Amino acid sequence: MILDTSFVIDIMRNEPKALEKAQELLERGEPLLVTAVTIFELFSGIVRSNKPVQEKNKILKTLQGQLIVHFDSDAAEKAGEIHGTLARTGNTLDPLDCMIAGIALTKKEKVLTKNEKHFSRVRGLEIETY
Repeated sequence: MILDTSFVIDIMRNEPKALEKAQELLERGEPLLVTAVTIFELFSGIVRSNKPVQEKNKILKTLQGQLIVHFDSDAAEKAGEIHGTLARTGNTLDPLDCMIAGIALTKKEKVLTKNEKHFSRVRGLEIETY
């Protein structure tokens, strides 16, 4: 299961619903995967933080031992198709979300997110929410 950035942030904030979902996934034995795109988004947020050192430490602690899925050429191709298709129909999606969706589709993984509205526009993408 690909963990969307929104879920990782909620885990770092100790959001109860996210923590409950994480526990449920661990009990199911579900592999939890973070994309390189999410790492980019998290570290981009550090720069805008009032407490960058604390935020960086929180991110590093959360990502410690985490399985990372990279944005490879197959995922880039799929993400481009998603972005272009949605843009052509006037139903745009943030390019970073397209990248996460592209990774999930090429790896045949679900996306765990609370931004169901965003990802539900991607044809064939399985979504789980919390």
